[in-house]
Amino acid sequence: MKELDPASVRPAFFADDQWYPSSAAALRSTIQSLLAAAKYRDLGRPLGLICPHAGLRFSGAVAAEAYRQLEGQSYELVAVVSPVHRRLVGPYAVTSYRYYSTPLGLLPVAEWAVAALVDRLPVSRIGRDEEHSLEIQLPFLQVVLGEFELLPIMMGDQSAESCRLLAQALAEVLQGRSALVVASSDLSHFHPYEVAVRIDSRIAERVANFDPEGLAADLAAGRAEACGGGPMVATMLACKAMGAKKAFVLQYANSGDVWQDRTSVVGYLAAALV
Repeated sequence: MKELDPASVRPAFFADDQWYPSSAAALRSTIQSLLAAAKYRDLGRPLGLICPHAGLRFSGAVAAEAYRQLEGQSYELVAVVSPVHRRLVGPYAVTSYRYYSTPLGLLPVAEWAVAALVDRLPVSRIGRDEEHSLEIQLPFLQVVLGEFELLPIMMGDQSAESCRLLAQALAEVLQGRSALVVASSDLSHFHPYEVAVRIDSRIAERVANFDPEGLAADLAAGRAEACGGGPMVATMLACKAMGAKKAFVLQYANSGDVWQDRTSVVGYLAAALV
């Protein structure tokens, strides 16, 4: 068997015992405990999820509500659509690495899907991205699904048109395949608790109504806030095109629900598109 080139593996930058545990045993135990506490709902086969991306101690319980809905499911490919927090990447970016690593093992990047996306969109291939919003989703997927190929997409442009084009490309690439699309997003940032709940309720309503166009309009007008609003809109549009009929908001919370400071909180939402 050919030895794996270490240069082809993206390191687990955030397995630092702050964002999530650095040991495989502790990470698996933490994820399993979060999933066990979440509620399974018989909603049908998910085509998409919306999940938060803070450290596990803050948003892990909310994320688990979405990932619990994958119980008994398997997918050949998972596309994770994230925002970009730390660098300029152009409209869209995909890692140049062949694998993502976490303490739970390696995830192969679906090069065929990347190539198909590059044929349709201006996608940059980048190296050391350090994008936590994408990485934080991977341990949940590894525990729940086991083996699958990964299509990791980072959105540098979250405009409505960028969302539409990405959704169209994703639907074309994934239609008819065993695929799941995950949107990585937190909601409003650094408002007092009650203000955050009010702002975030608008997003929850748009998601529950499966209204990506309305969500895009609210985000553009500043009526709603989400650092991964573009990934949410693109995922909803793509899943609609792939046959999803309903969206279910599974849980909303914010950091004030798990941390003593309620003067400046971050909002979290879990949803499934089926």
